[in-house]
Amino acid sequence: MADSWVNSAERIGADLHLELAGPGGRRAAVIGALREAVRSGRLAPGTRLPPYRSLAADLGVARNTVADAYAELVAEGWLTARQGSGTRVAERAEPLRRAERVPVETPARARGPRHDLRQGTPEASSFPRAAWLVSYRRALQQAPNEVFGPGDPAGRRELREALTEYLARARGVRTEPERIVICSGFAHALRLLFGPFGTGSGVLRGPLAVEAYGLDFHRGLLAAAGVRTTPLPLDADGARVDLLGRERAVLLTPAHQFPTGGPLHASRRTAVIDWARARGGVLVEDDYDGEFRYDRKPVGAVQGLDPERVIYIGSVSKSLSPALRLGWMVLPERYVAGVLTAKGDREAWASVPDQLGLADLIVSGAYDRHVRRMRQRYRGRRDRLVGALAAQAPHIEVTGVAAGLHAVLRLPPGTERSTVKAAAWQGVALDGLAAFRHPATDMAPSDGLVVGYATPSEHAYGAALDALCRVLPPPNAQQGPA
Repeated sequence: MADSWVNSAERIGADLHLELAGPGGRRAAVIGALREAVRSGRLAPGTRLPPYRSLAADLGVARNTVADAYAELVAEGWLTARQGSGTRVAERAEPLRRAERVPVETPARARGPRHDLRQGTPEASSFPRAAWLVSYRRALQQAPNEVFGPGDPAGRRELREALTEYLARARGVRTEPERIVICSGFAHALRLLFGPFGTGSGVLRGPLAVEAYGLDFHRGLLAAAGVRTTPLPLDADGARVDLLGRERAVLLTPAHQFPTGGPLHASRRTAVIDWARARGGVLVEDDYDGEFRYDRKPVGAVQGLDPERVIYIGSVSKSLSPALRLGWMVLPERYVAGVLTAKGDREAWASVPDQLGLADLIVSGAYDRHVRRMRQRYRGRRDRLVGALAAQAPHIEVTGVAAGLHAVLRLPPGTERSTVKAAAWQGVALDGLAAFRHPATDMAPSDGLVVGYATPSEHAYGAALDALCRVLPPPNAQQGPA
């Protein structure tokens, strides 16, 4: 005898899977199945069981059979029964182990660093929960029913219209809703543009020029798509776009070069547009943290110089949270159809309710207020970092701090690897500059640390800065092996 049952009783709104098997009658099978579910941990202490009438109906057994099984397990101490509370799994002084697994001690390193100074994430505790909840609720209340059915692969028009206005006002982007495609972030945009895993089916083709320093993760995505990347050297004015040659496209972070910092000089902005026009190429503009500029007038998007020669990509990963998985591509008209074809009918879409929530957040002005608040907070974080280094490690030069959520600390030659290792042993997570270096670049290497100052909570930030300063090399640090 073997039966399988899933309870979907409306009265409790919970599902319970039992297998009735083994010798004996139905009563013994019900007792055995429930006892095993508790013993294995599938039914945790305190879990409410279905009323015996519902369970009996779904099992196809007599009510008394289930009632007797419950009574037997109550008597044995597996279950408890109270008037008005129903039948529940008993609380035990010594919790049962799930699936009889033996606990394994987690290594100290796996528990995570004490101080997280890695770049790339905003302060999680500053997510505007109240404003998001208001916008999300309002957007759902006002949404027509068709929102919850098949929709437009370009994304909800409400969000594309809101972005059209916001990007024009805040970033100098010239576009219209029909040329915006919603995606789940920059990596998703790269996959849509260049195709997945070496298929060669992307809208764009290589070779692709990139900056000599950038995210290895992005280079990996491009390599997986079969795209060859050629590195452009960097100097004080940004990428050396004068060295562009036979490439078909170039990927830049012109508002704030990642990770070394600094905007692309105005003359090079016009130069890269001239190259794209002459070559028939395109600039892929990664505006990953353009909202966060502190010391001078904000640097607008290059896209405004020629909307037909620039693919502009942005997201809320730095301004709100990477957990939202919302980004956008502002496309030249000739690429819109190809990107929508690459995106497909449904599976690659960002959450429609999240799109509506973000649209309301922008239109209501709450998004601007949040960005201004976080700009002030991150500027304060940046100033505290600079001040701590001036006081405790004045020999360390800090660069790339006019904007963004991270800084670059220049180190004595030959000390980067040992410093990153020392930081890890002290529970400080950060990145060495070498981790972002393109393997094919002929730029002279430079030792440094990429330090994110947005991730730690406010109360933990001072301790994180002290820990950072303790692991920095002294002024007379000896040069290590190359």
